[in-house]
Amino acid sequence: MGLALSCVGLYGIMAYNVARRTGEVGIRMALGACPWDVAWPILREALTLAGIGVAIGLPIALALVHVIRAVFYGIEPHDPLTTTGAAVIMIAVAALAAWIPARRAAKVDPMEALRYE
Repeated sequence: MGLALSCVGLYGIMAYNVARRTGEVGIRMALGACPWDVAWPILREALTLAGIGVAIGLPIALALVHVIRAVFYGIEPHDPLTTTGAAVIMIAVAALAAWIPARRAAKVDPMEALRYE
């Protein structure tokens, strides 16, 4: 449940950031950038943030595993499959959460994007 909530929140934040940068996308498109040149920086930013989040969150989760083990009965303290799966899902959701709005922004007509604000 926590993973689903974090995925929805991540998508919302990335969609908001891309919508906020619509003017910048319009200027880049008007100056001749191809759609990939517009979408890649947005995707790179999302993957960087997701990587930093996983790099910070994974050691914290492993450090607090003993607290979780005391609360929940039957949970193994170091389950590499679950830990790796959650990290991979978060990075994949970050990529998808950035790619969908970035692709949508890259398809917008530059004049329409410049009039957006």
